[in-house]
Amino acid sequence: MADSPLAVPENTGGGPGLTGNRYRGDARTAVQVHNLHGDIRLGRASSEPPAPRQLPLDVSGFVDREDDQRVLDELLAAGSSGGSTVVVSAIAGAPGVGKTALAIHWARRRRDRFPDGDLYVDMRGYGPGLPLTADDALGGFLRALGVPAEAIPEDVGQRAALYRSILDGRSLLVVIDNAASTAAVRPLLPASPGCFAVITSRSRLAGLATREGATRVTLDILSPEGAVELLGQVIGHDRVAAEPEAALRLAELCGHLPLALRVVAEHAASRPCLPLSGLLDALSAELHRLDALADREDELSDVRTVFSWSYRTLDPDLRRTFRLLGLHPAPEFGIGAAAALTGTDERTTARRLRDLTSAHLLQEPKDGRFRLHDLLRAYALERTTAEDAQHVRTQAVRQLLSWYLHTTDNGRKVILPYSHEIPLVPAEQLSLPRFPDATHAMEWFERERPNLLAAIRQALEFGQYDIAWKLPVVADGFFELGSHRADWTRIHQHGLEAAQALGDALGEASNLICLGDAAWCGGRHEEAVEYYHRTLDIARDLGDTWLEGFTLRGLGLIHEERDEREGANTLFRSALDVFREAGWRRGEGMALLSLSRSALAQGGIEHAVTLGEQATGIFEALPDEWSTAWTALTLGPALRRLGHTAEAEARLNRAIDTFVRFSDQQSQAMAWEAHAEVLEAVGNHSDARQSWAKAAELYELLRNDKATELYERAAHPPLPPEH
Repeated sequence: MADSPLAVPENTGGGPGLTGNRYRGDARTAVQVHNLHGDIRLGRASSEPPAPRQLPLDVSGFVDREDDQRVLDELLAAGSSGGSTVVVSAIAGAPGVGKTALAIHWARRRRDRFPDGDLYVDMRGYGPGLPLTADDALGGFLRALGVPAEAIPEDVGQRAALYRSILDGRSLLVVIDNAASTAAVRPLLPASPGCFAVITSRSRLAGLATREGATRVTLDILSPEGAVELLGQVIGHDRVAAEPEAALRLAELCGHLPLALRVVAEHAASRPCLPLSGLLDALSAELHRLDALADREDELSDVRTVFSWSYRTLDPDLRRTFRLLGLHPAPEFGIGAAAALTGTDERTTARRLRDLTSAHLLQEPKDGRFRLHDLLRAYALERTTAEDAQHVRTQAVRQLLSWYLHTTDNGRKVILPYSHEIPLVPAEQLSLPRFPDATHAMEWFERERPNLLAAIRQALEFGQYDIAWKLPVVADGFFELGSHRADWTRIHQHGLEAAQALGDALGEASNLICLGDAAWCGGRHEEAVEYYHRTLDIARDLGDTWLEGFTLRGLGLIHEERDEREGANTLFRSALDVFREAGWRRGEGMALLSLSRSALAQGGIEHAVTLGEQATGIFEALPDEWSTAWTALTLGPALRRLGHTAEAEARLNRAIDTFVRFSDQQSQAMAWEAHAEVLEAVGNHSDARQSWAKAAELYELLRNDKATELYERAAHPPLPPEH
């Protein structure tokens, strides 16, 4: 967004015409993924992140997969004996057969063989909403491997190249769960012989076997003996031994599927005095009742009887909670979202969610985070469609979407307190979390990002167009700061579509300016100009001075990047006039800072300092800590050129401290570079080299070619002046 901390990017790329690239250092750390301009220094950053450990919790009561685990062990041993290619295993099988359980159980047993860590991703190939794309999955992997968000390429091919380069020479275990197609998996495969990839899918993924040499492990249902063993582990082997025939028949009615067996076993365990024959009679009666449905060819045909039988034994409140959870648009959710969806308080909701977890109708993979198996979600949707009126389902979804809208806006107020305010929707009945600081808000966003994307799509599908345009606007800063560039554009395309469907001019302009910002940050200047002009027309019609001012400034930044100084200054001054007249203080500060930077570039050093000081005063008075720090990147060099080096150094030191607290590595690198220039100007060459080295390390983390130049400056002291 035009008002965000990333609103004034610097050109940090390499220059044209550079040839004769040289390489030195440790090739495990820095890599070149696309066009190379200048030299690349390969070296390990001083603050290397810990090895990722992403595997979910193991399942309890794992049985009857010794042969399948043995195949995986043999593949691992073969790969460890000096093979030249990465070993890939594809676990295929029907829904509910235990593919994920096998992959995670085996992976957790063998994770000590992979000292560089383990990566896990659920591709959501068969769950609610859209499957996870390869570029999204790669983005998550790269973040886990320590790549800063700003350094992750937008192109999926470049992401895959960077991922493979980082893994080169390392030993990692990669588990790719619920993959729908070979195309979604292939970019996620490592290329290092020390790595091992395990993929689960309902598909046979034949292409992986052909091109990548993947070994397929096809899971069948449990054997009768294995199914009875699983029952015995949950309900007690004595009960099974007392009624062996009933136990075998129960296993048969469960289709020998682990998912259904766990549901039945938990039901039996909660009724220790009821004989298995009594459970068998009840389940048989349910099968008879559902005979017509059971004959249908659908994904629930093998498990509907068990699910229905267990569902019907729940109390009414639990049945209602289970049904409505099927309406959540993404597989995983927290207690707050579930409370909004079901219209209950969080304490009651937490108790009900854990009751459903105890009945094996829900999973809790992490504390306070829950998920429905996709078969159980399909059943929950079937039940809510049959039992709940349309207005009940619509109201539940409306409450959920409102919760995501207001919670996201609470986070926006913490990370970007002076960004665009828009009218929301009523929230009287919602229990909303509060964030103590920007760190907690960003952590919440990264955890909930898949749900926000799914919520925006669901708002469109359910015709909740007001939320569908408002949610992208309040989430804008999160997606920009997190460098989720493709998602950033996509959410505002959805928001624009929703606003146009409503005929809401404010919604249209609010999403257009964000599309302009996304296009500008992506280097698509002509596209950005078009979005900005459309925004400007609507903003002036509405009399919305915030949108007008930041759109003018955005157009000015594009002129500035094209070195069209006169046009840029005209637009910056126009923005300044709009902000001052309307009283938008932060906008006024940003316009002044843009004019300050332009004056510095044109040699007007004293004027640049005057404008920068005015901007600083505004930001300090608001207060706006990040923007205050950002002014130092212009004021520091200007003060140095005036000879006020002590003041320049002090401002840059404070800015660095702020950028560290905000985890803003790009700005840290720029500040350390400016800091080195100040120290060099006063002849403190030793400390200057240290500052250049710190800047170079950060640029290297960001995969920025500028690291090479600064490493050179850090390594070689300047020549003494000639006499």
